[in-house]
Amino acid sequence: MKILGIETSCDETSASVVEDGNRILSNVIASQIEIHSRYGGVVPEVASRQHMLSIVPVIQQAMDEAKIGWKKIDAIAVTKGPGLAGSLLVGVNTGKAIAFAQNLPLIGVNHLEGHIYANWLTAQKIEFPVICLIVSGGHSDLVLMKGHGQYKLLGRTRDDAAGEAFDKAARILGLGYPGGPLIQKSAETGKPNIRLPHAWMEGTHDFSFSGIKTALLRMAEGGKIALDDNAPSGLPSKNDAAASFQKAVVDVLVTKCIALAKELNVKQILVAGGVAANKALRETLITRSPFQVLIPPFILCTDNAAMISACAYYQFQAGRTDGWDMDALPALKLA
Repeated sequence: MKILGIETSCDETSASVVEDGNRILSNVIASQIEIHSRYGGVVPEVASRQHMLSIVPVIQQAMDEAKIGWKKIDAIAVTKGPGLAGSLLVGVNTGKAIAFAQNLPLIGVNHLEGHIYANWLTAQKIEFPVICLIVSGGHSDLVLMKGHGQYKLLGRTRDDAAGEAFDKAARILGLGYPGGPLIQKSAETGKPNIRLPHAWMEGTHDFSFSGIKTALLRMAEGGKIALDDNAPSGLPSKNDAAASFQKAVVDVLVTKCIALAKELNVKQILVAGGVAANKALRETLITRSPFQVLIPPFILCTDNAAMISACAYYQFQAGRTDGWDMDALPALKLA
């Protein structure tokens, strides 16, 4: 079974053809990073307009790379939420139009669920139940997945998500946008020698990263970090600050994830979302976890349509499709 997936939840326009939920025939991603970097973050109106320009060429390229025609496509899958309203609408309406014109089933996919299903695009065998650590720009969640489509939210961020915290930290340190990759690059030549607070949220599986970010801001404002060449000698460098911030965030994510996995006695941990591409998080979790840790390849951690197609395959197998009244749902929840 071949499904054409469409992903436009934020600032990547992506289309992909996936066979049987695990074989990628094509996965085309048009990034808007260069456009939004001049503003220091994603501008929703700009993002939606760029999706309108890119969506048709991206879909055509995905079909060309898959080397199939429309008669070989069995269903259309599209991200319906959560995400930016204008961006989602471009994808949803395009998916509806194609499904209607080609007389194909339409499947709306939760973006967060799609991130989890990026793990099904690897060769690893997944055994339920599993703990899913979803870490992205807007979400830091711990979810128990009992089976396909069966989720229980056990932990979430109380304020900033991990990806959002990285973006804010990068802005404080003058590194630019997007924050995650730039913090990681800066941290590679720094030492984690700054003591930053860890919010453990005792008694819960929740996260909080606002305090770490605020502590970094106060240090920068107080002249306790060497942000430029004119800073007094002996201060921690900008790279040291990046390394310290990254370590603080990773420590909390890894410790709480492993603690929950032990509590529920699962066999595997699945990591999903854009922050799953962070090398420190990947290496620390794999090193410290007594459980098998599954993390998709870097290209499948960030927003892409292959994960949407993979998720839709299992929904279709369960008999779930959507009607023409399906709408974009910017605040859609997973569980």
